[in-house]
Amino acid sequence: MPRYFELLFDTPVKQRFTYLADDKGEAAVGKRAMAPFGRREAVGCIVAERAAPPPGLDAGKIKAIRRVVDKEALFGEDEIALGRWIAAYYLCSDGEALFSMLPSGRRAAVIPTLGGDALDTAEERALSLSREQADALDTIAACAGWETRSDGTSGTDGGGAAGKKPPIHFYLYGITGSGKTEVFLRAAEKALAAGKSVIYLVPEISLTHQAAEVVTRRFGAGAAMMHSAMSGSERLREWMRIRRGEARIIVGPRSAIFAPASNLGLVIIDEEHDGSFKSGNTPRYHARQVAMRRAAGSGALLLMGSATPSAEAWKLMAEGRIRRLNLTARLSGGAAPLIKPVSLEHCSSCLSPELQEEIRQTALAGRQTILFLNRRGFAYFYHCKECGYELSCKRCSVSLTWHKARGRAVCHYCGYEEAPPASCPSCGSLEAGFMGIGTEMVEEEVRRRFPDLRLRRLDADTIEKKGGLEETLALFKAGTIDVLLGTQMVAKGLNFPGVRLVGVVFADTGLHLPDFRAAERTFSLIVQVAGRAGRFFPDGKVLVQTLRPKDGVIQAACALDVEGFFRAELENRRMQGFPPYSRLIRVVARGRESERVAGALGRFFALVRPLLPRGADILGPAECPLSRIAGNYRRQMLLRGADMAELHRAVRAALEQYEAGKDARVYLEVDVDPAQLL
Repeated sequence: MPRYFELLFDTPVKQRFTYLADDKGEAAVGKRAMAPFGRREAVGCIVAERAAPPPGLDAGKIKAIRRVVDKEALFGEDEIALGRWIAAYYLCSDGEALFSMLPSGRRAAVIPTLGGDALDTAEERALSLSREQADALDTIAACAGWETRSDGTSGTDGGGAAGKKPPIHFYLYGITGSGKTEVFLRAAEKALAAGKSVIYLVPEISLTHQAAEVVTRRFGAGAAMMHSAMSGSERLREWMRIRRGEARIIVGPRSAIFAPASNLGLVIIDEEHDGSFKSGNTPRYHARQVAMRRAAGSGALLLMGSATPSAEAWKLMAEGRIRRLNLTARLSGGAAPLIKPVSLEHCSSCLSPELQEEIRQTALAGRQTILFLNRRGFAYFYHCKECGYELSCKRCSVSLTWHKARGRAVCHYCGYEEAPPASCPSCGSLEAGFMGIGTEMVEEEVRRRFPDLRLRRLDADTIEKKGGLEETLALFKAGTIDVLLGTQMVAKGLNFPGVRLVGVVFADTGLHLPDFRAAERTFSLIVQVAGRAGRFFPDGKVLVQTLRPKDGVIQAACALDVEGFFRAELENRRMQGFPPYSRLIRVVARGRESERVAGALGRFFALVRPLLPRGADILGPAECPLSRIAGNYRRQMLLRGADMAELHRAVRAALEQYEAGKDARVYLEVDVDPAQLL
């Protein structure tokens, strides 16, 4: 009796493909298999077995699976169902969704960043919790049904996952250094003792190593780590340990939300606001949304945390849809630092006189300084004063950045590079050159003004060597570095007693980007980097250099006024009709020919407009702020409405019509709940 199997492939094609069993009879649901696919062979995922071919399909023309890739099934019905939901919600194919979940699926190339409070935990477990920590933990455990018996062990009262109670979402909102990580770990202990599994999400990638060390010390061999810096075989090995039940607490970045954890009882999202939880590739999922889905399906508890929540989470807390738990005090003897804005308006150096003096005083006191600038390279803008010429990438609509150490002008989007011109390429004037501040320029300035200080720069250009990041942080922790200069990877997660001073070299970098989340990101970065100062001693100082010292975002960040910032920001969002007061679906068309791109998006616009529900609108079509990347022209439109289900129906129906006559030379990407609009 022949056996038939349905396979999904990692393509945009939204259908299953039927094959006969392989010669060895190894095919089974949950395994990957090599099979003929068009004129080539490809790896597909077996998602169903059938006794007969689908109606209308000639059994004599069905090809057989060539070979089965896996000895054991990688996934089961729960993972297949989750893949179907991701495909439906994020408007991609089932195959793209399922392959994004698997340990050897596609992964976005990522630059390591530090994030979260996972480094806030002490080297050894704290002997006692603060009153706020204990209250938060008791509230979480009581709602989840993780009770402690008289013999000291834990159990469950039949609530939580077993009872499939309504989803419970908590938010641990606390200042930096307030001990959020210890509450996360204690909650995980209680969940594990109650027989549950735990998924612990942290931002990409470096923090994963730090958090994994802490979790491994606490939970031993029962912990598993998954992230995209691991090799495919390493990820697969951890995946199978989880699937067999050998590891019941999983630590990793956004992709760890797909781990095949059985009897899931707790999902933790540390630094919930961090942008790395949103995928930049198809499917463009957000780990927070997937976590909510998994928690709802399994009856698990979702526990998020940050010192700077996302605007969406802040609104949900205000409405009572997420329960807020507050941590208000630093636990290591430190205090909130003194934060002061410093104007750069008449400053000829990237280091203001005030910042220079504080660096000097910090060094004399035997303490350490962190300098933060979210822009690498030496200078990022080439301008001719005579004719106004600007040096841009030949394949992207962005300026080239001068990397002085390499002697090249480089595009940070596509990698194109060239030698910097000696004079203006347009008019030949010598009154032309690179402007703007990058980390290389700051490094040069610090070395010139403080030749005796030990300085280390930490950005994507300096950590190419494996282990470079960990080595630098270890040296800084040991006190052998006086000044640590870097990009986002020094902004969050660092918890070193020696740090007295934090200098934000230029706070305005992302403040006025054409994206409605620009203010939120700027505020969050300043507050997070400020949290690195004075964590153990009450003498921390933060100087925020800016050209806009009176800007409301800068002032709120310097005052650590989270409540005030979100009060103003949410009112601004409400008036403009942006999330969290609306839902968005972004549609981007890209291709090599500008006219074809415009035509394709125009056709989609004509298809979707009559399908939109009442009250919904379209912003665009228009060029993307970054109108050309890697030789591809880009145009976009934003579909905006109050009800995501209705927007979904309209876009899905329009996509089905669009596919029938699409231009194969234009790629249409759909982003549900976009995190950025560039």
